[in-house]
Amino acid sequence: MTFTVRAISPAEHLDHVRSRRSVSFQQTPAWAAVKTEWHTESLGWYAGDRLAGTGLVLHRPVPRLGYTLAYLPWGPDIDWSGGLAVWFPPLVSYLRSQGAFAIRVAPPVPTDTWDAVQVKEGIADPAVARLTDLPGRPDPVGAEVTRYLRDSGWIPQNPEDGFGAGQPQFTYEIPLRRPDGSARSEAEVLQGMNQLWRRNVKKAAKAGVEVTTSTGGEDLKAFHDLYVHTAERDRFTPRPLGYFEKMFDALAAEDSPEDGEQRIALYLARHDGDLVAASIYVRVGGHAWYVYGASSTEKRDVRGSNACQWAMIRDSLAAGCDVYDLRGITPTLSADDPHVGLIQFKVGTGGQAVRYVGEWDLPLRPIVYRAFDLYMRRRNQKEGAHR
Repeated sequence: MTFTVRAISPAEHLDHVRSRRSVSFQQTPAWAAVKTEWHTESLGWYAGDRLAGTGLVLHRPVPRLGYTLAYLPWGPDIDWSGGLAVWFPPLVSYLRSQGAFAIRVAPPVPTDTWDAVQVKEGIADPAVARLTDLPGRPDPVGAEVTRYLRDSGWIPQNPEDGFGAGQPQFTYEIPLRRPDGSARSEAEVLQGMNQLWRRNVKKAAKAGVEVTTSTGGEDLKAFHDLYVHTAERDRFTPRPLGYFEKMFDALAAEDSPEDGEQRIALYLARHDGDLVAASIYVRVGGHAWYVYGASSTEKRDVRGSNACQWAMIRDSLAAGCDVYDLRGITPTLSADDPHVGLIQFKVGTGGQAVRYVGEWDLPLRPIVYRAFDLYMRRRNQKEGAHR
């Protein structure tokens, strides 16, 4: 089969997304309206007149040179098991013609998974420092994609700790379907959580924590105030309120009332009228994500964060989703690493740790690429020095 790649309209792109079981929310046309600091375009792979795959490209320009880094976060949306030799050459050819000095992809393809029992045993074992020290369940498609990229001159961009400037290579996910494809029940998912998580979910309910959902507005301002408080406590740089307003406006425009699909929602946990936790939830077809969260320092004992998570998991089950995605983790399992608390919190939900193929670059103009790479390394070093 031979494909051609060309630009498509957002409407054509959205129609294709809605025909798919799941696509990353960062590969929807709405995400272009969130990332307005980039030049964006939707691309389609055509076999004759048939649209077979799509991709959202974010173009980061190089000042004064006119070239761009063409970035496809968690994409493109193609058949990754179908042999990349037919999918990638037309993409490379098109983006080269559009002035890209390099292409960056982040294939939504796993290479290994580890279940919760393995992860917990690894954390308890002093001889185990990282997830990759444990035998994972390999994915043959992920292995083949990795081999193709390496053999075709792509360069991996995956940092040692799993977190970089782009997408995390390691995530934590709760499968919502059994191996035979049937849906898991609420009781089954709850039973898969560890004792502490189950206790905290029950504790929140007993304490009278109430979780409601919202589409933004004044509730989004309340979320952001709590999020800024969380950032100050946990020492990370918060995004401005305008970013979240833009996200809600853009993603909500892709709601599909006829299918009962709401793209984005805000979950708010209150105790005696006080906002104690809040989360942003996104769903595309059968894939649901916990995207951002915030919690108060006071009243942590009422477990508002657990209540929010359980509400989002229950709603994902009710919507018939395949997976609830808690997003990024670091691969560290060492008790001495400050990041181990993140995976300890998420592993309590049951589920599994997943390593993906990660981000890869293909330089098209090597001199420009090397200059850009040097610039980004220096910028990241400066940002790290000021944290």
